[in-house]
Amino acid sequence: MTKKQNPLQPIASLLETISPLARLEILLAIGSGEACVCHLESALGLRQAYISQHLMALRKADILQDRREGRYVFYHLKDAALLDLIIDSARLSGISSETVSALINTRVNSSCECPQCSLVLISAKNLEMA
Repeated sequence: MTKKQNPLQPIASLLETISPLARLEILLAIGSGEACVCHLESALGLRQAYISQHLMALRKADILQDRREGRYVFYHLKDAALLDLIIDSARLSGISSETVSALINTRVNSSCECPQCSLVLISAKNLEMA
């Protein structure tokens, strides 16, 4: 006889997948945009191999999608509502939503050499010179 799956299991699986601290940091660093591994490395101060392991688990769980641009792979959230879940979880944990919202990536990282960060930094320098 086949045991019927509990209808709450997908929720438990999602929360279990995103619960490691490094994964929460990665998800917030990606934010509503996208980020490559080198961007995450410089933003979080974590080793590339460590980040890649977590990215693989998040992709396998269908939380992240990726796209290749030359030698860079950019990751983005499959559903940005996940950020709302993290912010709501913070509030329920006694952490202000502003504290967590401030960690969401909305900035270019000057230590990152990916095309996105490089193009924005070059444009910003050109504006300063004008």
